[in-house]
Amino acid sequence: MLEQLIPFLTASILLTFSPGPDIIYVLVRSIANGAREGIVTALGLVSGILIHTSLVAFGVSAIIKQSDNIFLFIKILGAIYLLYLAWQVYKSDPDIAFSSEGIRDKNLSSLFRQGFIMNVLNPKVGIFFLAFFPGFLWEPEGNTILQFYILGFVFMLQALLIFSLVAVLANKISVYIKSHPGSGMFLKWMQVVIFILIAVLILL
Repeated sequence: MLEQLIPFLTASILLTFSPGPDIIYVLVRSIANGAREGIVTALGLVSGILIHTSLVAFGVSAIIKQSDNIFLFIKILGAIYLLYLAWQVYKSDPDIAFSSEGIRDKNLSSLFRQGFIMNVLNPKVGIFFLAFFPGFLWEPEGNTILQFYILGFVFMLQALLIFSLVAVLANKISVYIKSHPGSGMFLKWMQVVIFILIAVLILL
């Protein structure tokens, strides 16, 4: 179990640190409204992970039980999808643009709800979990639903901790990014490398 959880946690932390839309949204929220509001937004975002985890757990578990070859096929498709994401990032603009205009003065329940809805209604999250999670199951013949939920909670916990750290350090992070024009290019290549590494991890 630990042999799979440790690389899963490592990959999850690297993914969460990479400058995706969720972490940038938490950063912008925190700049506009303060650290507390950023943390509440983060809580909403990570709560949505439960929905995606449930869909993957109950859907993929039924398929995995049918055939080892199907399980291998799912892992290969997952690795291909991650390589596709690496290619998409490679082609993208390295500049990071964020603005805090127009997102002020929301109460905490609204911030939580907005973060939750943003995550749940993003189909890319579900597709990503479908590609990411099956490669880290430690006992495909065992209770795969329980394993998916353990992976989901580990991902949620580390994401919440990192998002909260970003919320607390929001002003310093934004000042650093704005004062270092090369930050965008560095973060772009960091994402490319992370996606490729995780694709290899899944296959191995």
